[in-house]
Amino acid sequence: MRMLMAKTIAVSDEVYELLKKAKLPDESFSEVIRRSLERGRTLSQISGSGTISLEDWKEAKAILHRAQATTIRELSESRQ
Repeated sequence: MRMLMAKTIAVSDEVYELLKKAKLPDESFSEVIRRSLERGRTLSQISGSGTISLEDWKEAKAILHRAQATTIRELSESRQ
């Protein structure tokens, strides 16, 4: 990404934390803001966005459900 001129803006601590959560590895805060705005989102809607894709979320959820089922099964077997 080519930056012509940098500007300094002030944001609240809350907004800063939201930007930090939305930030991908090796991504600048400017890139977080640009990515969010290009998706038609407002800055207040970016909390957690881009941190995990829908596909990855579904996979993680499935892994957690399998782990939970395994734990429940193993606990039941250990009580017998």
